[in-house]
Amino acid sequence: MVRVPKLTPADAAAALRNPLAFIADRWTPDPRTVRRAALAALVMSVVIVVTGGAVRLTGSGLGCPTWPTCTDDSLTTTRAMGVHGVIEFGNRMLTYVLCAAVGWAIIAARSRKPWRRDLTRLGWAQFWVVMSNAVLGGVVVLVGLNPYTVAAHFLLSTALITVATVMWQRTREGDAQPRPLVGGAVRQLVWFLVAAAVLLIAAGTVVTGAGPHAGDSSEVARIPLDWETIAKLHAVLAWIVVTLTFALWFILKAVDAPKGPLSRTRDLFLVLLAQGVIGYIQYFTHLPEALVALHMLGSCLMWIATLRVLLSLRERPDSSAEVPGPATEVTVGTPA
Repeated sequence: MVRVPKLTPADAAAALRNPLAFIADRWTPDPRTVRRAALAALVMSVVIVVTGGAVRLTGSGLGCPTWPTCTDDSLTTTRAMGVHGVIEFGNRMLTYVLCAAVGWAIIAARSRKPWRRDLTRLGWAQFWVVMSNAVLGGVVVLVGLNPYTVAAHFLLSTALITVATVMWQRTREGDAQPRPLVGGAVRQLVWFLVAAAVLLIAAGTVVTGAGPHAGDSSEVARIPLDWETIAKLHAVLAWIVVTLTFALWFILKAVDAPKGPLSRTRDLFLVLLAQGVIGYIQYFTHLPEALVALHMLGSCLMWIATLRVLLSLRERPDSSAEVPGPATEVTVGTPA
């Protein structure tokens, strides 16, 4: 049996003063543990988006009519709130699961040896985005599901997914300066692709704000635009993203790019095709709730796939790998 060391008063004081450093001094996680912790935070950031969509699609957005408590007299949902209260309160509780996943990623990153400050900062960035979005979620309830605040709530969740994706990618790389795997023209094309994907997501939030799923059975204000017109603009932007992705894949093949960028571009193209099929079916079937929820999941996966394409355009070896000298300076792909 392993004997647990006694905690001295000095240890207790150190733990209270800087708990992360205290844990890091006594635990060194396996690199796979750090990667899995970052991945868990990313997965939970997607789950919270999908479950938040389920709250809106089931008309449970005001299941708990106030915030931070569920009702004026109760912190939790009550029997009088019915199933909508359970759904809304359940989604609020998932925020704590998300916080736990982000906290685990921060602890794992801080305990990694050697310590990489960039990973810890990305973990803390996720934490503050979660806190900001929790407050914004409360504002959404307090203003009666105003569609502009709902759109901002989703966009801030997308920002969380962005930081979580970058952290997950960085846990799988070294800490040396990035080396480009493709030329500058290809990188510029990818940035156009990223910008188009941002516009696509933003247009999707407008479709949501103007569409029929207000989030509650009561009268809720909508964005004063024809949602079908905005949906068509959303479709045009989707086709632009698809076209840019196909052009990128063709160019990468033509310049004999490394496998990484090619594989990530292929993955994005497949996600876009699936997302397009779901989008058109939900449009012509008048937005059934299940398909809208699936489309929201697809939006998250599309954005993650887009970021992975961007991040695959460079490599970051371990800084120690560059110490030996000329033998390690072989360039992969076409340098910028």
